[in-house]
Amino acid sequence: MEYKKLPDLSGLAALRAVVEHGGVSSAAAILSIGQPAVTKRLRALDACYGCTLMQRVTGRLRLTSSGKKVYTFAVQTLDRNTLLIEDLQSLAEGTHLLRLEVTYSIGDHFLPELLVQFSDRFPQYKINSRFGYSQGIQTRLAMGLTDLAIMENAPNHPDILVEKWLDDELWLTVGPNHPLVRDNITSIEIQQLEQLSYVLRERQAAVREIIDKALHDINISNLNIKMEVGSTDTIAEILLHGHHASFLPRFAVEKQVAKGELFHIKVSNLHITRILWIARNRSNLDHRVAETFIRLLREY
Repeated sequence: MEYKKLPDLSGLAALRAVVEHGGVSSAAAILSIGQPAVTKRLRALDACYGCTLMQRVTGRLRLTSSGKKVYTFAVQTLDRNTLLIEDLQSLAEGTHLLRLEVTYSIGDHFLPELLVQFSDRFPQYKINSRFGYSQGIQTRLAMGLTDLAIMENAPNHPDILVEKWLDDELWLTVGPNHPLVRDNITSIEIQQLEQLSYVLRERQAAVREIIDKALHDINISNLNIKMEVGSTDTIAEILLHGHHASFLPRFAVEKQVAKGELFHIKVSNLHITRILWIARNRSNLDHRVAETFIRLLREY
């Protein structure tokens, strides 16, 4: 292996900062260094790879074809370095720490109460929690960078043990101003789904993957999607004040439906059910804090 021309992490960080923050001056502010230092790091990175990574186009720095490849590498390398630092810190804190990851919807609606209960009952333990998408959580579990995860999709990896936590269902949900509610319609046919306008979670979200598959299985592929939003709570708020519909987890909206703030519209012959999962690495099954947290989950 050639060690003489390895890229410096500071150079990769400079490239990423310039791309993601729009220029050298913004990158310098983010990195807390001067603009000449950012430029010097970029030139060193060019020399390392033997090609130009960024060039000016209409006054702005743009990635070249080679630069796009190096930028992707920079993001992956810096993210993995962050995870490594966190993992080393966790090792230093000993066996009383749980590294917990949850998908966004579960985190928004279950995690606060679970963390409070756990802290009250087991004050000797500490939890570091993180939100993420299912694929990223699976990767970190398989790498041993996460001790325990609660997920909306079951990981498919030989090193990950998965067990059932809760049953859930995705409800077609609308707000009080929706035409279906004004017309006192509580149930529709499958074909009518394509007549509605929707606000849905982003495509990386586990709930969106489940929705897309369920609709594909019944030959529904032409939904009128007006917005994609990265938060279930934000979607619920949009439904309260607008005329859109959405498929949302039952656990996220059932209280609002019971109060008459949101409305569950049944769809004939369509029931999107799923399971919420507990997942952990098979090499770490004797983790004391994880076992304690799982017992709490089973009581929920």
